[in-house]
Amino acid sequence: MANRLAEALSPYLRAHADNPVDWFPWGEEAFAQARRRDVPILVSIGYATCHWCHVMARESFSDPAIADVLNDRFVAIKVDREELPEVDASYLAAASAFTRELGWPLTVFARPDGRAFYAGTYFPPRAHPGMPAFRDVLEAVDEAWRERRDDLDRTAEAVGEAIAAAARSRTDAQLPARAALDDAVRQLEADEDVVHGGFGVAPKFPVAPVLGFLAVSGSDGRGLATRTMRKMGASPLRDPVEGGFFRYATRADWSDPHYERMLTDNALLLEAAADLATGSDRAAFLDDLAAGIVSFLVERMQLPGGGFAAAQDSESMIDGRRDEGGYYRRDAAGRAGLEPPALDTKLLTGWNGLAIGALARAGQVFGADHAITAARRAADRLLAEHVRDDGTLVRASLEGRASDAPATLEDTGMFAGGLVRLAAAIGEARYAVAARDLVDAAAVAAERSTARDVADGPVGGDDAPTSSVVSASGEEPGSASAAPFAAPGGGDPVLAARGLGFADDPAEGAAPSGLTSCADASLRLAALGAGERYRELAEAGMRWVAGIAPTRPIAFGGALGVMARLITPLVQLVVVVPDDAIGRAPEPELIGEARRQAASVTVTVTEAQADAFARAGFELFEGRSAVDAHATAYRCRSFVCALPVTTADALRELVVG
Repeated sequence: MANRLAEALSPYLRAHADNPVDWFPWGEEAFAQARRRDVPILVSIGYATCHWCHVMARESFSDPAIADVLNDRFVAIKVDREELPEVDASYLAAASAFTRELGWPLTVFARPDGRAFYAGTYFPPRAHPGMPAFRDVLEAVDEAWRERRDDLDRTAEAVGEAIAAAARSRTDAQLPARAALDDAVRQLEADEDVVHGGFGVAPKFPVAPVLGFLAVSGSDGRGLATRTMRKMGASPLRDPVEGGFFRYATRADWSDPHYERMLTDNALLLEAAADLATGSDRAAFLDDLAAGIVSFLVERMQLPGGGFAAAQDSESMIDGRRDEGGYYRRDAAGRAGLEPPALDTKLLTGWNGLAIGALARAGQVFGADHAITAARRAADRLLAEHVRDDGTLVRASLEGRASDAPATLEDTGMFAGGLVRLAAAIGEARYAVAARDLVDAAAVAAERSTARDVADGPVGGDDAPTSSVVSASGEEPGSASAAPFAAPGGGDPVLAARGLGFADDPAEGAAPSGLTSCADASLRLAALGAGERYRELAEAGMRWVAGIAPTRPIAFGGALGVMARLITPLVQLVVVVPDDAIGRAPEPELIGEARRQAASVTVTVTEAQADAFARAGFELFEGRSAVDAHATAYRCRSFVCALPVTTADALRELVVG
């Protein structure tokens, strides 16, 4: 039996390399084998720090008897969802037809053409109440494949048609007015756990994109976000020793958490804390909460060459056995002699973009210079190693080795968003220029995709989607409602060859979608003066989900946050200091006041940096200088600026006025 996973880039795949299962990585070889043998495919999807993935690996995939059944009657494919998010999203959509309990490990059974006909999540080796044994599932699927294949074919076709119809039914809508966003806040308030904080019932997730929306939604939303952050920060969901937040909790009071710690959750919670810490209603606890997350990201998750690991495992070795959560249940002294749980050291472009942006914002708002240093190191590494000569992105790398997995729209949007936040935090135009290049590439890719589809015409019948970037309203490609962004490198080729790819999933769970991330980056570029076109791109992106997002705020927090900023008056705050003043102590009081004020964008630059922004095409910085060699603040509303001021008191008066 060939060991096809031993040299995989993904730590998750390599962890399964020694299973008795004859695993294939995702690729054409596996599908060709299934066609040749005329057997169904098992697609097993997970990630390196997933606790129940570890459990199923130990219980089932390491069992020789189960492996014999798999090897004899199936072709088994192992997928890292973090490396191949499009594959994960495609099969999650299919799995939703069979189970409401979606999650990982995701276990999907498909025909040799890749179309799913049955799915579940974790299956134990022995039956539990309401949960069949994995071997029994395999036997039942094999029997159905051999004796009732027509039924499986009808199921597979129906699932595929339902997914395609859902994509085609997406309609453009007007951006929501303030009243609709206020209604979304009230929906979340109605779902609030007023005792323990958070939303809904157990299991409970921090839903960081929702907190990000609430932080910019107005006073009621900010109050709800502050209450939630305060209660989560004081709960077992937060590690009191190392400061990071765990993935989720199985109980309403946030106890009994699942202990993996994700880069996405912690980056987005940090940015929400920074957003809540601006303005006059800043809560003191936010400083400590943010400092803890910064410490976790910088001291635990930061990689030696810059950038951040994807996650930290929930399990570690204690007293010679693997223990889930044992390390985290100990205090600092108890952890001192233990090996920390392993990191998944994949360098993911999009997720690192979230971390870059969050650390840059935290450094700016809380004055945490080490956060900005870590953000800059990560940005510089990604720009050097994850941007190819043709401008396309690397999705993931491990110790300098680039993955073959195609970059996705989230990589473009999240990385661009991180870069533009970093540019604002440190006053360096080159990061904003790089962000603009990424957004431009995504916009051009969308234009080219729709142009190709117009030239090619419909394929596969009247109801067939004409593009992997589906028109939001089901209209012909090239219409006003065509997608404003697409991944410049194209989608996953194996999915596309089988008609299984679909437009970027706009719903959001633990992180914003690629669509939302690109819209967010575009709107931030527009605020810096890159041009009205970028605001229009953000609006076009958000119209794709404007019809559904306000009615389902728990699933569209990131999009609602962008929508809230689109209808909020644009306030821009630029502080210009003499070229020889940066790094000089004490810092001008004016800069500290600017940090504390609520604004759509706040930037502190030297005169030379302001000139660099202006020469790079960012209108906000044209003509900005330090008056009489003093630090000077320009407070603007949609590029119409008040007279410059040189004292903190005068800047405060501008806010009151």
